[in-house]
Amino acid sequence: MRWIDTLEAEAAEKLPEAVHRYFRQGSAGGVSAGEAVAAWSAYRFRPRVLTDVSTVTAATTVLGTSVDVPVLVAPSTMHRMADPDGEVAMASGVDAAKSIIGISSNAGTTFADLGATGVPWWLQIYIVRNRSVTERMVDAAVAGGAQAVVLTVDTPVVGRKEDTGETVWDLVQPGQLLANLPDGEWTDDDLAKADDLGPKAIGWLAERTGLPVVVKGVLRGDDAKRCADAGAAAVIVSNHGGRQLDGSVPTAQALPEVAEALAGTSTEVYVDGGIRRGEHILAALALGARAVFVGRPALWALTVGGSAGVTRLITDLGSELEHCLRLIGCPRADDLTPDLVTKRLTD
Repeated sequence: MRWIDTLEAEAAEKLPEAVHRYFRQGSAGGVSAGEAVAAWSAYRFRPRVLTDVSTVTAATTVLGTSVDVPVLVAPSTMHRMADPDGEVAMASGVDAAKSIIGISSNAGTTFADLGATGVPWWLQIYIVRNRSVTERMVDAAVAGGAQAVVLTVDTPVVGRKEDTGETVWDLVQPGQLLANLPDGEWTDDDLAKADDLGPKAIGWLAERTGLPVVVKGVLRGDDAKRCADAGAAAVIVSNHGGRQLDGSVPTAQALPEVAEALAGTSTEVYVDGGIRRGEHILAALALGARAVFVGRPALWALTVGGSAGVTRLITDLGSELEHCLRLIGCPRADDLTPDLVTKRLTD
């Protein structure tokens, strides 16, 4: 069995049940979360032969930053429940793998402490109803060395989780969450997700921060084009790990339409959701993604192996991708093309 395939079960033994459930679960009936991996496995390949693959490389650039492998760590919360050092441990593992990490606006580690690790990091932000909270948070991220802002756009309200019994919120301790919330007497309404956003929010964030804005939560080509037209440097094809509208289309299915809509533009495309194997990464890159993000696997790896586990996760996936590049007859990950992929025949 692959080491990666053992991680969730090992993590479940270490984590409180409510925390493991929070990391694993999707929204409502769990349809979208449950079908994410299978959607990638439904693709089939059309390899080229008689090509020189004696040397292959998976290295690329992401918004101008060089990465050894096009596998980035998605923003997620509750890192300190997986490892006492939280986001610093995750960031150190990512840095050793020469990749990039997304940091949640709910993180339990200050942006200044993250910046001190030296890892390339992007801030994931929710724009909240009280815009001054968002402004102060992104200002702190810029001061801490964030290299991009990831605007999450699929969360006008938080998706419904059908929990019973003890939940992760019963276990959260002071210091494990919201380390970067600005000082102030904020009400629940102040901190509620803004439900009045439009494309102008992209330009507003870009102007405020001076950083590239990446829009996360795009599943349609027309929305991707609207983001690009509004100044987005990149989009992430994402259904929030199946944690928002249950029944949302799998990202493996949405990616080709988004990539086609942005073809010929400077807006980069990334994808997350259900990426578990080198073959999944191969399909994603061939279908137009420049890089992929992994979320739950990184949390499992952090829980089981700390920083070293995160490094191993990224490098193992990179090794699998390099193996796949040789077998598909393409020496460079950047040169993968859609003609190398097709959908599985169905009855």
